[in-house]
Amino acid sequence: MSPPLIDEYLEECRELVLDEIRHVVPTRSRYGPALYDLMLDYPLRSAKGLRPAVCIATCRALGGTLEGVLKSAATLELYHNAFLIHDDVEDDSEKRRDEPTLHRLHGVPIAVNVGDGMLALALTPLLDNTRLLGLGKALAILQCVARMARESAEGQALELSWIRGARYAVREQDYFRMVHKKTSWYSFIAPMRIGALVANAERARLRLLGTVAALLGAAFQIQDDVLNLTAEERVYGKELDGDLWEGKHTLILTHALATCSAAERERALAILQKPRPSATRHASFERVLWSLRAEGVLDETAFARLAPLLEQQAPKKTPEDVAFLAGLVRRTGSLDYAQAKAVARARRARRLLAQLTATPSVHLRFLEMLAEFVTSRAR
Repeated sequence: MSPPLIDEYLEECRELVLDEIRHVVPTRSRYGPALYDLMLDYPLRSAKGLRPAVCIATCRALGGTLEGVLKSAATLELYHNAFLIHDDVEDDSEKRRDEPTLHRLHGVPIAVNVGDGMLALALTPLLDNTRLLGLGKALAILQCVARMARESAEGQALELSWIRGARYAVREQDYFRMVHKKTSWYSFIAPMRIGALVANAERARLRLLGTVAALLGAAFQIQDDVLNLTAEERVYGKELDGDLWEGKHTLILTHALATCSAAERERALAILQKPRPSATRHASFERVLWSLRAEGVLDETAFARLAPLLEQQAPKKTPEDVAFLAGLVRRTGSLDYAQAKAVARARRARRLLAQLTATPSVHLRFLEMLAEFVTSRAR
C-alpha cells in the first residue's frame, strides 16, 4: 500500500490534469463517437497519474508555479495514454486498468487512430506555453517532449526487434539500455526535466535530476516486471503473466535464462519462440481472405487452398508453457535478484535527491518518497 502522502498527491495532481485534458479534447464533434469520446477512456480509468505528478512536484519543489507547469503535465498524460493504447495493440494485451483494452472493445484500427489523435492533441498545450512561459522556455519544453517521444519509440523498437528475431541472448546492460529509452525517458526524465525548466532550474540541478530520474525509471520498470508475475489480480488491473505470454525481455527472464540448466534453457527458448494465442490476429486474417474473395481477387480454387491456413497456424503458447516459465523464474531466484537491483537504484536516487537543496515542502517530500514508492507499489 502506498503512503497516504503519495496517494493524496497523485490523486490531487491527476484531477487537475484531467480537467486540463477535458479542455483540450473536443466535446462537440461529429468525430466524437469514433475518436474524441474514446480519448477519455484510458485517462478516466482508475490510474496513478504518476508522470504529471512528478512534473508538477519537481516544478513546485524548485519554486515554480502550478499554472506554469499544468499544461505541460497534461501533455505528458496524453502521451502516456496514447503510448498505452499503441502498446496494447502491439502486445495484443487483453486488459488495461482492470478493463478490456481499447482495441479489444473497438477494434485495432479505431484504437490506433485514437492513439494517433491523442498525440496530435498533445501539441495544443505545448503551443499554449508560448503565451504562458515565453517562446524560449516553451521551445525548450517542446524540444524535451520531442526527445522523449523519439527515445520512447527507439526503446520500443529495440524490444520489438528482440521479440521478432526471437533473440533471448540479451545481456543485462542491453535490458537497462532498452529501459532507459522506453521507460525512464517518458516516465521520469522528461517529467522532471520539464518541471525543472518551468522553475528556471540551473544546469547543475538539471543534471542531478536527470540522474535521479534515470535511476527511478529503471527501478520502476523492474517493479513493473515483478508485479506482472506476482501481483494480486484484483489490485494489479492488467493481465497477470502477460510478459511471459508475450515473451517480453525482462531482467527477471534474462537472469533466469542465464542461470538455469541447459535443459531448462532449451525448453524455455522453445516456448518463448511460440507466439501467444490471438483471436484478434486470427480474425484479421480471416477477414482479409473473405474480403479478397468478395472483391474477386481470389477465385474459388485459390480461396479453398488458403482457407485451411486458418487451422494450420504455428503452435501457440499454452497455459502449461507459461506455468513452466513462471516456475523457472522462481526456481532460479530471478524475482529476488531483480527486486534487489530495483531497490539499489531507488536508494541511490534518494541519496542524490538529498543533494537537491530545495526548500522543504510537500512537493519535495513527494519526490523523496518516490524512491520507496517505485519499489513497493502493488500496481
